[in-house]
Amino acid sequence: MADRVAPGPANPNAVIREAVSINTRKIFDSCRDKDCIDDLRVYPTESSQTYIENALSVRPRSAELLYCAVNVEPISFNRGYYTVDCSYFYRIVGETFPGGQSIQGLAVFDKRAMLFGSEGSVKTFSSEDPVPPQESSELPVAVVDSVDPIALYMKLVDAESLGPTELEQRAIPGFIADAFPEPLVLTDTARRWYATIGQFSIIRLERDTQLLIPAYEYSLPDKECPGASQDDPCELFSRIRFPVEEFFPPNSVENAEDYRSMV
Repeated sequence: MADRVAPGPANPNAVIREAVSINTRKIFDSCRDKDCIDDLRVYPTESSQTYIENALSVRPRSAELLYCAVNVEPISFNRGYYTVDCSYFYRIVGETFPGGQSIQGLAVFDKRAMLFGSEGSVKTFSSEDPVPPQESSELPVAVVDSVDPIALYMKLVDAESLGPTELEQRAIPGFIADAFPEPLVLTDTARRWYATIGQFSIIRLERDTQLLIPAYEYSLPDKECPGASQDDPCELFSRIRFPVEEFFPPNSVENAEDYRSMV
């Protein structure tokens, strides 16, 4: 009897059992970006604005991606291509100087990509739908993969030195505003906060489609499910490895390899 095939890279000696038809999302086009977003305006919370008015400068602390709103629209002059509009909502955290007060606020970055998403006119219905579904938009599905950005630089600028500007009117989703401990200052102020951040992202367009793939056999896990009864917590604790590294400092520090440690 041939050895059982395990998930992972296929053994060249493995025998394909059958060709299986599956329904899944196929990626038609994708792109990746490494954006350095310069002088992105930050709308601080009310208490943060008070500290900003009395500060000389601000140091970067962190940047967190709260949400990305994605919208897909077809390009009329190029069949099969679509624009993907992304609105990134960030929580920016800094520290004022002097005083060392922690401040935070909201920043928004808009990005547009043009990708190929093919064409489709099928209407899909399923027994899982409790009610008749709405008519399909026939648009591909846009997916955005992003990590939290890197806070590179921050500054405070007097509004009078910028000259007359037209404030951007933007609708802030309620759940974004609720992510902050107090209301945001979205009106014009005497001093403004700007941040420069680095953002990594991957954008792709997908469509439901049927694919034919090779299958070896049914996938059954080899590992048993470890655990203990609720009446015996010590048995479960005995399976946990002793964390030696938490008690003793390392003899050496390896070179940083993650994207954040390089800053």
